Amino acid sequence: MDKLQALESTVDSLIAHCQQLAEDNRELRRQEADWLRERQRLIKNNEAARSRVEAMINRLKGLTQNS
Repeated sequence: MDKLQALESTVDSLIAHCQQLAEDNRELRRQEADWLRERQRLIKNNEAARSRVEAMINRLKGLTQNS
């Protein structure tokens, strides 16, 4: 009977561990999705800033060529 109880305890422990791992995995996947959205936002902002800087450079070049 003690072996059966030990086995039951081990199985219960493994089930709890699997449930914790599944929960951790869900949280990590949620964080990954958040980071991917943040990355896309930053890329978009970077492209917009690059475009504005290029436009300013072109305007400055135009001013120096007209002088």
